[in-house]
Amino acid sequence: MDNGSILIQDIAPLRDFVCGMTALADAGGDEALFLKEAPSLLRKLVLSDHWLPPEYTAPTDTYRQLLLHCDPQQRFSVVCFVWGPGQQTPVHNHTVWGLVGVHQGAEISTEMVPDPHGGPMRPGRVDRLKRGDVVVLSSNSYDTHRVENAAEGRTSISIHVYGANIGAVTRAMFNAETSQPEYFVSGYDNKAVPNLWDLSRVAA
Repeated sequence: MDNGSILIQDIAPLRDFVCGMTALADAGGDEALFLKEAPSLLRKLVLSDHWLPPEYTAPTDTYRQLLLHCDPQQRFSVVCFVWGPGQQTPVHNHTVWGLVGVHQGAEISTEMVPDPHGGPMRPGRVDRLKRGDVVVLSSNSYDTHRVENAAEGRTSISIHVYGANIGAVTRAMFNAETSQPEYFVSGYDNKAVPNLWDLSRVAA
């Protein structure tokens, strides 16, 4: 995808995804149900083109976390991550279930396991993700990781879904050498979210 040439043609894939996730939440979905049913919904979204607004695709000098939608009851949130070449997160956790789907480029997600005695963290599971791949993060197991752009000099964009308003959750970054946590609340890098509900251009 060429970030500079894409115009919004149809935001319907994002709207459909939000409706599907809301249906799962309204059905009383717990973590197990979301992790079973939501990956196919996310895979369909990230394989769709021309729905992501251009301002949500441009890299900056640090990676960006951009809110696309938060459920009114904060049962889930949908976030776009934009990674410039060579950018990566610190080691961090989420404390809630999550999904990561690659929309453009490639990424590596490396599980990091803290040392209970304060020594260096050790890598665990490694997921090498390309466009259309979706990985599941469980609050009970695979929750602490580092994510990096693996797109060889190009921008990478991934869509993340979390079982809470992730920008308001108190969670931790970890010193990889000492396993020591530092607590933070991430917030979001954008001040507005895409308008899912303007149907004026939808054909009757």
